[in-house]
Amino acid sequence: MPFRELSQIQELNRLFLKNLEHCILATEPRGLYEPIEYILAIGGKRVRPLLALLAARMFGDGAESPAGLPVALAVEVFHNFTLLHDDVMDDSPLRRGQPTVHEKWDVNTAILSGDLMLIKSYDLLTRLPFPERLPELMKTFNRVATGVCEGQQYDVDFERRNDVTIEEYLKMIELKTAVLLGGALEMGALAAGADRADADHLYAFGRLTGLAFQLHDDLLDTFGDGARTGKLTGNDIIRNKKTFLYIKAVEGLAPAEREEMIEWFSHSPEDPAPKVARVTELMRLRDIPKLVSEMRDNFQTEAYAHLDAVKGDPVWKENLRVVADTLLRRDN
Repeated sequence: MPFRELSQIQELNRLFLKNLEHCILATEPRGLYEPIEYILAIGGKRVRPLLALLAARMFGDGAESPAGLPVALAVEVFHNFTLLHDDVMDDSPLRRGQPTVHEKWDVNTAILSGDLMLIKSYDLLTRLPFPERLPELMKTFNRVATGVCEGQQYDVDFERRNDVTIEEYLKMIELKTAVLLGGALEMGALAAGADRADADHLYAFGRLTGLAFQLHDDLLDTFGDGARTGKLTGNDIIRNKKTFLYIKAVEGLAPAEREEMIEWFSHSPEDPAPKVARVTELMRLRDIPKLVSEMRDNFQTEAYAHLDAVKGDPVWKENLRVVADTLLRRDN
């Protein structure tokens, strides 16, 4: 990453982290607020707030009382709320290499602390320094939040089905993951006074980048290094999740191998290691990592066409491109 872009991106990250630390001021009762402090402190890529801040800077957002900051904070708190509840629904033991909230505390705590994070995300959005822009931002936030919940339900439904199509899966990840990336960019731009056409192009850029991001995440879940990702390698296979990798493999395997794959995904053995090993072997047999990588790259190419159409500051457009490139080269 060029020094100039790195320096500017680090500046935005410092601004965000400084404000994140103090964005939720209440501390009592500790059983409610401590889990929120915990999930916000253990990190993550902080992609969504960075996108919101970058989008705002593209349209002249200043360093003093920046309009993009309330959006960035609201998006990050909302995103972590979804993670708390997703981890409960998935019974995930780890998040970012640390125990999940429901493992460290309990399920009831994770649900209630997550509920409060949702409320706080809306409260943070109302701190926008230009109140006349708030109605449009609130409308966008509601649209995005609704999409995320719809995507999560599709994800749950797909675990009970063996006939999920590629189109259905892409719709699910668009709602569950991509719309929030797009929404962060759209809201950051609108907060800084961008017109609707530019905001729409940025939303499309984020949505397509989000699809590419999720496909890359699916690859890392199955073929990544758990020590690098902070997650249990093969967790999607263990949980019988019908990811793009599974659907594409079933579509291309010979009948006997297809039946074997479906059988593996119909139960959960006590020792999952043989299942993970055989399923990944079947996926490699159909060259699934290469096929998924190609689709990821196609989405990103389409995304950059939308970014090129945006009329914002070219320096900050380039910063945004650098961040997207980094996301799709990551190994964690």
